Parts: sequence; structure tokens; C-alpha cells
Amino acid sequence: MNKTTLFRTTPRIVMGPGALAQLPDEVRLLKARKVLLVTDPGLVEAGVADRVRDLLDAVGIAHAVFSDVEPDPRYEIVLECLDTIRKEESDLVVALGGGSPMDIAKTAAMMARNEGPISQYFGVDLVPNPGLPTLMIPTTAGTGSEVTPIAILSDEDEKLKKGIVSGYLFPHTAILDPELTLGLPPAITAATGMDALIHAIEAFTSVNACAMTDLLAFRAMELLYDNIRTAYANGANLEARSAMMEGSLLAGMAFANAGVTAVHAFAYPIGAEFHIPHGVANTLMLPHVMRFNVLGNVPKFAEIADAFGLVVSDLDELGCAEEAVACIERLADDLRVPRRLSDFGVKDEDIERLAQGVMKVTRLLANNPRVIELQDAQEIYRAAL
Repeated sequence: MNKTTLFRTTPRIVMGPGALAQLPDEVRLLKARKVLLVTDPGLVEAGVADRVRDLLDAVGIAHAVFSDVEPDPRYEIVLECLDTIRKEESDLVVALGGGSPMDIAKTAAMMARNEGPISQYFGVDLVPNPGLPTLMIPTTAGTGSEVTPIAILSDEDEKLKKGIVSGYLFPHTAILDPELTLGLPPAITAATGMDALIHAIEAFTSVNACAMTDLLAFRAMELLYDNIRTAYANGANLEARSAMMEGSLLAGMAFANAGVTAVHAFAYPIGAEFHIPHGVANTLMLPHVMRFNVLGNVPKFAEIADAFGLVVSDLDELGCAEEAVACIERLADDLRVPRRLSDFGVKDEDIERLAQGVMKVTRLLANNPRVIELQDAQEIYRAAL
């Protein structure tokens, strides 16, 4: 049956090797008087933040820097960034980094024009007013946050990650320069690349998928699967890095509209409580959630084998779907991404509590191709233990 769909994405996307040089022109288009650059200590230490500052200085664009972004950032980091926005009287927020700086930038820019505590905006379409404009410069091929209306923050009290979803969180501009990813260590390349691949898989199999998101997600799966091993093993390969950044972008466009599913719902509790990096947490849970989900849409999961270029002509749809799951496990092993929860200190006695946390992530479970009950969640966690 035909259905009405809505597709949205970031209005301006500048992409390609050397694209960072376009930053001053993009800032001028936004008529910004003073920029706040939001980044993390690692990028400051590596000198990447100085490259951005030098571009702004060269054309006389005033700017300040907020560099206290932490991995899996807490609410408090948003408030600190918001204080800096107000103190510096910034009217454009530029994020440089992975998902954490981008999420902090998007949320702080939103809070600059909206009253009250951050907690009241967790959920879907609860933000009443547009925030300050934002410009994203990703330095990993992973989160796709540069083209999503989503920001994820950690709730330390509930040991959960929570999301704000609002059209007002879409960045105005994204600058994607694969040269910024050339220095990424192999482990980060693997974790972020797997995160992007999981975005594509989940968008493709979401109950909200449509022709547009399927097109983007399928191409993203092709690009990411074909290039992630090369980018991991030879990080200086610009062609592979460019393909990974394009794949991450397309996956972000797809899941921004179709949504991610239960893999992320399972990753949030273990990430928040055991501080497992997001891409690793997703990779840990992916094959186990996929095996559970296959029966919810066998044809779609079978198509994943096609996207991966697997030779499966002698298999039926269920066999193709199962081969796609096995292929994911081989890929994680090749990339040396841990695949057991026990490697991070998770014990059997933690499973019931973690499963209860999964059941709270109703926003994502609603997108899943198969209904998940509490007992299912426990069994999926135990399979990953």
C-alpha cells in the first residue's frame, strides 16, 4: 500500500577532498558576526582545531572556542557550552569532530533560543523554537550527525542515553572533507565505520523505510562494506576514506528519515553504564539483534547480502539473510572490534537491569521490524555475553 512520507536533510552539503577550505564562504553566507567553534581536547591537541581557526582568522571572522566536549557527553556539557555562547554573544555554532561535538553544538544552539531544562526536550518534536544556525565539520566517517535532526546525551542518573529529535536540530550546512579522517587510528576507523554501516542496515530494515531511504541506505551499505577494511588497514588511502565519508553521509540521510532500530536501543544502556564506545556497543549487539529481526522482514535482510556483494545465488531468502549476519561477524573480527559484552565487565546478573533499560527506548523500538518483549531483550543480551 502506498504511504505518505516526509524526507528532510541538511540544506547545504559541501563535500570532497579539501572541502574545509570552503568554510569562510559558508560562514559568510550565514552572515555570522561571531562563531563559536565546538570541538574536543583531542582535536585541539592534534592541531585540527587550529586549521579551522586559521581559516577564520585569514578572512577576519571573529570566533571563540569551546573544547571541553567529552565522549558520550552529559547534560552538563551542553550547559557549559550554552554559557560560552551567551558570554561570547555567538550567532553561529560550528562543530568540529565526531558525534559528541556535533550533538553538543546542535543542542546548545537549540537551547540558546529555547527556555527551560534540557530534559523537557527529550523525545520527538518537543522543541518549540528554532535555535542558532549550526555548521558541522565531521572528522570521522561514522555518526552522520551532520545530516540528522537528532542529538544524543547521557543521563548519568538513569544510566541511559537519551535523544532529542526535532527538525530544528538539522544543521544548516555540512562540510565533509575526507582529508580530515586520514589521521584516524585503525580502532576508531573501525568503530565509527561500523556505526555508519549499522545506521544503513537499520534504516534499510526499519518499519518506516521508504523508496528514498532504501536507495540511500543500500548505496551506503555498498560503499561502507566495500571500503571499511581498506580504510582500517591503510588509513592513508584517500579513495577509501572518501567512500567511507560518503557512505556515512548517505546512511545519516537514510536513518534521519527512517529511524534506527533495536541495535541502538540495546547499545544505549551498555554504553551509558559500562562506557563502551558507541560504535563498539552497536557492533557488539548487531549480529544478535539481526538474527532476532530476520523473521520480521526476511526479504529486506536477504537484500543486505546483495549490498555486500555476497555470492548467494544457491540460497533462498532466509539463507541469504543468515549469510548477511555471518558476514557481519566476519567483518567485526577482521576489524578487531570486540564482540563479547563480558570483555567490558558485563555479567549475567546485569542482564535483567540492562534489558529493562532497552524497553525504555520506545522511540527506537517502535521502528524495529519485529516486536521485542522484555524476555527477548534478556535473551539477546545473553547471546552477546
